[in-house]
Amino acid sequence: MLQHAYNPVNWKAWNDETLKLAKAQNKLIVISVGYSACHWCHVMEEESFENDSIARIMNENFINIKVDREERPDIDQIYMSAVQLMTGSAGWPLNCITLPDGRPVFGGTYFTKNQWSKILEEISDLYETNPQKVIAYAEQLTAGINKIGIINVNKKAVPFEAEQLKSFVEDLKNELDFENGGKKGAPKFPMPSSLNFLLRYSVQFEDETIQQFVMTSLTKMANGGIYDQIGGGFSRYSVDGKWHVPHFEKMLYDNAQLVSLYSKAYQITKNKSFKTVVIETLDFIERELMDASGSFYSSLDADSKNKNGELEEGIYYTWHIDELKALLREDFKMFKSYYNINAIGKWEDDQYILYKTLSDEAFARSQNISLSEFETKLLRWKAELKQIRNKRIPPRRDEKVLTSWNAIMLNAYVDAFKAFKKTSYLKTAIKSAKFLKENQIQQDNSMYHNYKNGVSTIDGFSEDYAHTISAFIELYQVTLNEEWLDTAKALMEYTMAHFLDKDTSMFYFTSNEANNLIARKTEVADNVIPSSNSVLAHSLYKLGKYYSNKTYKRMAEEMLTNIYDDLESIPTAYTNWMTLYLNYVKPHFEVAICGEKALAKLDTLNQKYLPNIILSGAEKASGLPLLKNKYVDNETLIYVCVNGTCKLPVQNVTTAIKQISN
Repeated sequence: MLQHAYNPVNWKAWNDETLKLAKAQNKLIVISVGYSACHWCHVMEEESFENDSIARIMNENFINIKVDREERPDIDQIYMSAVQLMTGSAGWPLNCITLPDGRPVFGGTYFTKNQWSKILEEISDLYETNPQKVIAYAEQLTAGINKIGIINVNKKAVPFEAEQLKSFVEDLKNELDFENGGKKGAPKFPMPSSLNFLLRYSVQFEDETIQQFVMTSLTKMANGGIYDQIGGGFSRYSVDGKWHVPHFEKMLYDNAQLVSLYSKAYQITKNKSFKTVVIETLDFIERELMDASGSFYSSLDADSKNKNGELEEGIYYTWHIDELKALLREDFKMFKSYYNINAIGKWEDDQYILYKTLSDEAFARSQNISLSEFETKLLRWKAELKQIRNKRIPPRRDEKVLTSWNAIMLNAYVDAFKAFKKTSYLKTAIKSAKFLKENQIQQDNSMYHNYKNGVSTIDGFSEDYAHTISAFIELYQVTLNEEWLDTAKALMEYTMAHFLDKDTSMFYFTSNEANNLIARKTEVADNVIPSSNSVLAHSLYKLGKYYSNKTYKRMAEEMLTNIYDDLESIPTAYTNWMTLYLNYVKPHFEVAICGEKALAKLDTLNQKYLPNIILSGAEKASGLPLLKNKYVDNETLIYVCVNGTCKLPVQNVTTAIKQISN
């Protein structure tokens, strides 16, 4: 709404008042869904929504609602489903025309000015001359929307088996690009949920082929144009199959999940380049997306203004040969070779996207210089180019703060702290958690979804509860502060009271207090961000163990059972569910550390990649079920347990790790 405030279109927000107005005036509604960093949303705005003649048609014949899909994912879900039913595909901008009560009658994505004008006039005329035809179509379409995503309760006993999971992975392999990483074809999205599952699977099943695929994916992404070689951080996707040309928008959720993924990969490999990616990406986050409150902004636009003051995609990040020559002088030849300022790295209009094809070690050897000498040069190059780039007009920033994305970012700082033991990362994670608790969680444990300019708004969705619960559990596992675990449990209780479908043991996306939507959806498929239901199932599994809660344990298993048939048919869409599946087919340990040196031993343990454990601990006696009767005066003991049955306690972290590994 802020970006479109100066359009001649009379945009209104989605709320009860706007919907009542549409009904009172018996006007069709135009619902236009986009987001701040969406390039084609800006194009349609410039061509159509800033056009006086188009605006006149819209204002005279329609009630016009502008929706930010990131603020209102519930609305986006419904009309995305509608457009998919009507056209077979969908994307953003998403434009839907509905009856005055919100039931859709027409939809699509980007339209040219002439197309949009024709659509508006034809549908407006049809509604005036033959409203029953329009209403009948809306009824059919709404029925179809409500059928999408219906959860079929699986009442069969599902034997979770390692061999079955292997067969899911074999199906996944058919879609993997083993040469360039990621999925086959283009465009290429990082899909961190999928890579996270495959990384864990490769370790627990000792699958070297899969592990090499993950490492190839991470290396190729870090070398590619999708990664900002100068400023750190990842763009949302590349338009080609080699990670070269990005769609230049930078999203908080992508960078958060990739920080977690590269941190875990570093724990396994100690690959120095993975560490560099994490450090540079978090530097980017703190420099460009972090607020003083401890919260994180949503995104940076793909477009920024060029020298003529016109918005141009990628202009902030790309380079011309002449400016590189002038800046780098005698180092240009080496720089040119390292970053492929040639036919490989060329983009369009004589612009180059920095793109690596060799590791630093291999490149230094090719130039007959030491690695340390080259690394010194590289740091100088980055500093000099960053200084020049800082003089350009930066991309626009979307400064809304979303609870779910902030929780994912909190989780990233926890994972980075575990891998690198950098205390500033832990301090940032705690500050972020305090921000969420003080601003986004209310006294009754309900949550807000959005925060901007000091004001929290929009009732939370299941994704907000899911990711916050998950992040607080992870924060507990590096701090041993039970406040975070207890808050996670309280949020889970609220989620069960207000989002749970008791017939299916799955969670609706919207609360039972939301009442102005034409459908109530259940999100189960894992996309770029794991689904709210899969994240909640993981947390129910963990909280069930922490609190010896049989209801939580049963629900986690029921949820996974309900998804079993989908896993068999489309495993690529359920990778976070498959991560949970691993808990049932391989040993999953509860590790308790009790005693005055608990935090020190915890830090050592956390540096190891151990995805099949949950950690608990205390420096004194605790009433947490996992810690009961485990504290011994003047000793710090580590207990490795499975389903409450513990091996003999040990004092040495290395010995405990061997118990887990064996």
